[in-house]
Amino acid sequence: MIGCLCIHGFTGSPYEVEPLVHYLRETTDWKVVAPALPGHGDESNLLGISYKLWIEFVEEELEELVNECETVYVIGFSMGGMLAAYLAARYPINKLILLSASAYYVNMKQLIVDVTEMIRDGVKGNLKDNILYQRYRKKVIATPLAATKQFRLLVRTVRPLLKNIRIPTLIVQGECDGIVPVKSAHYLFEHIGSEEKKLLFLSSSPHHVCHGPDYKQLENAVTHFLQIKEKSSC
Repeated sequence: MIGCLCIHGFTGSPYEVEPLVHYLRETTDWKVVAPALPGHGDESNLLGISYKLWIEFVEEELEELVNECETVYVIGFSMGGMLAAYLAARYPINKLILLSASAYYVNMKQLIVDVTEMIRDGVKGNLKDNILYQRYRKKVIATPLAATKQFRLLVRTVRPLLKNIRIPTLIVQGECDGIVPVKSAHYLFEHIGSEEKKLLFLSSSPHHVCHGPDYKQLENAVTHFLQIKEKSSC
């Protein structure tokens, strides 16, 4: 059996990877899991949550898959990409997919573009309908500074381990990402130790690539990378 662990991002929920999770469940007979990280989800509370707890949590989820499945893939979005990289550097998984993985954080150039658009919508009275505003607002209001520190500690912990990743890796980055800059994808590509790695840029996608206008391109790339052809047999 094939297992696939999908890990969402900082302050987010499994919704961030939901389209891809749904696709994998519909087109394969794999065991696909997309749990909510500690402190995250619909009733998020990040106070007192350590980055070590996030690592322990994904380690436990991976262990369950490894015990049940002969082949295991890990897909990580944003901070979940850094957690996925940590697992790939330390545990026996078969393939790794990094979506908007946050080796760097905050793309100031794109952020200025996004904020300018929010101001225009605010002047027009349409700010409540601006999807980016809703996402930025949640991150700013619901994120304790201590939690942001834990996120940065996680990134600092994972970066030196990238050289230990020796499995096939697909790195996907939206070029209109206001959260994670494009240089993050280049950094990952340069520092991951695998000889088999691919870098895919989505020209029209914001941070949430699974919900962006290039999603079909992402889906096709994942299909090819994971060699999804039809329902697999156990």
